[in-house]
Amino acid sequence: MKKISVYMLIFSFVLAVPLNTYAYSNQKQDWFFKRSKDQRPATTDQKFIDLLDKYNGYFIGDTGEKNLYLTFDNGYENGYTEKVLDVLKTKKVPAAFFVTGHFLNDQSDLVKRMVNEGHIVGNHSWHHPDLTAVSDERLKEELKKVKDKYEELTGRKDMMYLRPPRGVFSERTLALSEQEGYTNVFWSLAYVDWITNKQKGADHAYRSIMKQVHPGSILLLHSVSKDNAEALGRVIDDLRKQGYSFKSLDHLVANDRIPDPIAD
Repeated sequence: MKKISVYMLIFSFVLAVPLNTYAYSNQKQDWFFKRSKDQRPATTDQKFIDLLDKYNGYFIGDTGEKNLYLTFDNGYENGYTEKVLDVLKTKKVPAAFFVTGHFLNDQSDLVKRMVNEGHIVGNHSWHHPDLTAVSDERLKEELKKVKDKYEELTGRKDMMYLRPPRGVFSERTLALSEQEGYTNVFWSLAYVDWITNKQKGADHAYRSIMKQVHPGSILLLHSVSKDNAEALGRVIDDLRKQGYSFKSLDHLVANDRIPDPIAD
């Protein structure tokens, strides 16, 4: 009994010790991926894969299953998130919305609607800074302010996903945010959709998504895009016709933690 108590004491002490982020590289990395062709999985640099594996992050799901994970970045509102939510509700599709402090303050009703309709609300930081360029304390505060405001608006304490602003990260930011309880979520499908004065029409959005789709896609879309809002219903319908299913990030994480079957 004494030996067990000593081990428990040591374990508790280790958990209480703050992460020494000086032990981790803060070399700035810009997320990128090699786009899918012919529904083959998207890829990225091996060093990125190794870092995400080490710190339990994601950019893609199981490429052996035709599941898709729809995510939106919501830095500010441009009048289209309500339409996006309408489509998702009609089609019964779950999504994740990564929000900033500005969006939480400015669009509290939309955030509440996201939660009430079964979507995930993730953390996109309060001010949208380069997280590699801020101190540990500032990084924690950026995330805490979003979580606190989310809890104030919704009464929920389930914010666990983080999308680093602009896809900028380092080993340090991955390690520190993981210790803060977050799962970093990048993406394996995206296109230039966030420039609001250069929208090219719903057909362009449709083609941009459909030509990149692959099993396990984590889609990054921006809800400021008129094109996305107008194309979304058609995208969902046609991908379902191809045998794809839309799942939540919770499904992705839960199934990733299930051990692989033991081979005979």
